[in-house]
Amino acid sequence: MTVTAAQGFTAAGIAAGIKENGNPDLALVVNNGPRLAAAGVFTSNRVKAAPVQWSEQVLRGGAVSAVVLNSGGANACTGPKGFQDTHATAEKVAEALGGEHNAGEVAVASTGLIGVLLPMDKLLPGVETAVAALSADGGEAAAIAIKTTDTVHKTAAVTREGWTVGGMAKGAGMLAPGLATMLVVLTTDADLDSATLDRALRSATRTTFDRVDSDGCMSTNDTVLLLASGASGRAPAYEDFAEAVRTVCDDLARQLIGDAEGASKDIRIEVVGAASEDDAVEVGRSIARNNLLKCAIHGEDPNWGRVLSAIGTTRAAFDPDRLNVAINGVWVCKNGSVGEDRDLVSMKDREVRITADLSSGSESAVIWANDLTAEYVHENSAYSS
Repeated sequence: MTVTAAQGFTAAGIAAGIKENGNPDLALVVNNGPRLAAAGVFTSNRVKAAPVQWSEQVLRGGAVSAVVLNSGGANACTGPKGFQDTHATAEKVAEALGGEHNAGEVAVASTGLIGVLLPMDKLLPGVETAVAALSADGGEAAAIAIKTTDTVHKTAAVTREGWTVGGMAKGAGMLAPGLATMLVVLTTDADLDSATLDRALRSATRTTFDRVDSDGCMSTNDTVLLLASGASGRAPAYEDFAEAVRTVCDDLARQLIGDAEGASKDIRIEVVGAASEDDAVEVGRSIARNNLLKCAIHGEDPNWGRVLSAIGTTRAAFDPDRLNVAINGVWVCKNGSVGEDRDLVSMKDREVRITADLSSGSESAVIWANDLTAEYVHENSAYSS
C-alpha cells in the first residue's frame, strides 16, 4: 500500500536531525527502472519554493530517477541560497546513488516552515544514511518521514492485471485548490511514457487533489509526482491506467481531508444542476470557504442560510428563487426559502453532506472541506516547525 508497492522502486525514511524533536524528516524514493518516465503537477501559487522551481526544471526532461523529500523546513522564500541548497541536495543524492544517476534527474520536495534555510550540515549527511537504508519495503518509513502536522502517514495502492499504482502523501493544513498543500509521490511499474503519465496525472488531480479545500489557504510547495519504472513489462490501455491513478489520488485526497488540522467534521459539498462544471466548482469552493458555515457545522447546526449566502457571492448562473439545499439528505431549503424541518437533520457523524442544487443545468462537482474549530486556531497560532 505504499510507493514501493509497484515493482522497480526502493524507498527509505530516516531522521536526519532537521526536526528538533528527532522525528523522521528525510525520505528518498528511487526508480530502479528499466524506464525512468515521470510527470509532475505543482502549486499554482505565484510564490514558489526553491524545490518546486528545481523540480519543474527536472520534469521538463521527462525522466526522474529519484525523489528526495524533507519535512521540518519548506525552503520557501529563502532566495538564491535556498535554490543553491536544493541543487546541492540533488547533487548529493546523485553522488550517493552512484552509477548512472545525475542531479538533473533528481526531484526535490520540502515541507515545513516558510522563510527558514534548511540545515544542510544535517540534511546532506542524512542523504547518505537514506541511501544506505533503501529497501523495497521502505515505503512506509518514507511516508512517515514527510509528516509535519499530520497525525498519521498516508499511503494507498491499487493492483490491476499485472501492474500496480502506489503512492504516499503528506498534508493536514493549507488544503486548498491549486493542489492542496501536499507532497505526493505516486509510482507505477506500468511501461508507459512521460506524456501518458502527464495526461493521466493531470486528469486525476483535477477532480481529486484540486477539489480538496480544507481551509482556503494555498501553499508554496505543492508537489505531485508520478514515476513509472516499466518493471512489470505491461503497457495498460490509457483508460485503465488513468482510472487506477485517479483511484489512488482520490484515496489519498480523502485521507488528507480526514487528517486536516483540528477538524471534527469532513464536509462533502456536491453542487448539482449547474450550467457548467466551472460554475459547480466555483460554487462548491465558495461554500467550502465560508467560515460562518464551517463554524455552524462544527456546532452541528444545519444553517442552510449560510450556504445560500455563499452561493450568492459567485458568478455562477442561477435564479435565487430556484435554489435548493439539502444537508445529510434533508432538503432544508426549497426554491430559495424554507424547506423541510431542519430538526430532521442529524449531524452527529464525522461526515456531513451538503447538496446545493442551482436548478440551472446538468453539470455537477464535488468539493471536500472541513469544519472550523478552536483546535485549528490553536494549532496554527502555535505552529513553528
